[in-house]
Amino acid sequence: MFIREYRFVRHTRIIVTHYGGPDALQVVEEECPEPKRGEVRVRVLAAGVAMPDIMAREGVHPETPAVPFTPGWDLVGVVDRLGAGVVERKPGIEPGQIVAAMPIHGAYAEFVCLPQRELVPVPSGLDAAESVSLVLNYITAYQMLHRSAKVKPGQRVLIHGASGGVGTALLQLGRLAELEMYGTCSSRGAPAVSELGGVPIDYRNQDYVKEIHRLASEGVDAVFDPIGGAHLWHSREALRPGGRVVGYGNTTSLRGEGLGSDRTGRRNRLHGIPIYALYIAGGWLLPGRKRIVPYSIQTLKRLKPALFRQDLIALFDLLQQQKIKPLIAQRFPLAEARHAQELLGKGGVIGKIVLVCDGSQA
Repeated sequence: MFIREYRFVRHTRIIVTHYGGPDALQVVEEECPEPKRGEVRVRVLAAGVAMPDIMAREGVHPETPAVPFTPGWDLVGVVDRLGAGVVERKPGIEPGQIVAAMPIHGAYAEFVCLPQRELVPVPSGLDAAESVSLVLNYITAYQMLHRSAKVKPGQRVLIHGASGGVGTALLQLGRLAELEMYGTCSSRGAPAVSELGGVPIDYRNQDYVKEIHRLASEGVDAVFDPIGGAHLWHSREALRPGGRVVGYGNTTSLRGEGLGSDRTGRRNRLHGIPIYALYIAGGWLLPGRKRIVPYSIQTLKRLKPALFRQDLIALFDLLQQQKIKPLIAQRFPLAEARHAQELLGKGGVIGKIVLVCDGSQA
């Protein structure tokens, strides 16, 4: 009887060798990692490619590790090996179980070892690329809608970047919540926004604030803004009294020009935080009851991990019932992570880019 000795299996992973452009990504082959006590080794089927991955590569994201590191916020994979102290239970952690996780970094690999508590079972029969879209993008959208904005049927919302990964998730979940939706996008993304139930607004050729007040005179109940900085203040002008801007991502402040670097080349991410805080405080202090509230998926997950698990399970149920259908912009082999990030970095991507492992070493 042949028994595979996993400790000699080699695997591929992607590392960031230095903070910078796509050339910082390198493909390496090395011995497969062994799970420590309390850990589970997962054979990755799909890993999401997201803007936080690019920002970590550039050294500007608050969650950026020291180099060298493996990027990748979200993954779906198969339980491959249990470390000491891991209890098999059903439904849950047992060899062959499909699971999802949001490790924040490390997902760009064929195998990854994670604490048992980080793994969420995935219902059988779901597409891995569609499933991984839920872990970061759809949870972000779901929690911003229902936990930050607290939307109600019939309310109006404005979604920035509406044709992107989080934007299309907001549109699909917003339609289920019976919202009236508007979305900024390029002309290329307009058909996708319309198909998902939103009214597209071409941000290149239209002033979205004027357009919102033309279409909905009082303004909208909520704006979802991943850009941050002064853009938050402009988004606030699209609100009706009592409305909220939910700020997430904060790409302008974190990737802004003039940020200093430390001696490792990692850029100083603290410079934009006081300005961001001023916008939030101003939204509460100024008249009009137009609030700016921050959302951070990793902060909420750390403070209330049970909510993350609960919301992800709810989203898997919606996917299984075919009530949501993630848009997959493109699937790249793991070794082509650099090309995947280059494509995302150029902008205009409709949906989610996913890295897939062929499973030949399973």
